[in-house]
Amino acid sequence: MVTAAQAVLAAWDASPAQDATDNPISRAIEELRAALIRKPARAPRDPAPPRKPREGTKQEAVLTMLRRPEGATVAQIAEATGWAQHTVRGFFAGLKKKGLEAQVLERVRMVGPNKEGAKGSYTVYHLPA
Repeated sequence: MVTAAQAVLAAWDASPAQDATDNPISRAIEELRAALIRKPARAPRDPAPPRKPREGTKQEAVLTMLRRPEGATVAQIAEATGWAQHTVRGFFAGLKKKGLEAQVLERVRMVGPNKEGAKGSYTVYHLPA
């Protein structure tokens, strides 16, 4: 917005039609010039460092479980937090957006004869420390 105001002032100063008489446009231009002098442009902010999660939250508990050497399954996390399994998977997606990706330590598929089928299958996830 400041550069637009400065462009208007530059165009006004370069205009042959401007005059030094006291009219509403001349007064408005002078008020604009005074406002720009009073309010210097702000320096850009440094990006804030990533925040640490609050202590004692379910998110912290999940991150602790994922950082264990043995990792954790979706079912274990859901049981510990009271979340539904799809919520745990959504939490994993949110981690990925933040640049943390849960690695797969082990994937067990229970299919075929004498096995429980898809309900017995599980995946163990892990976050590097």
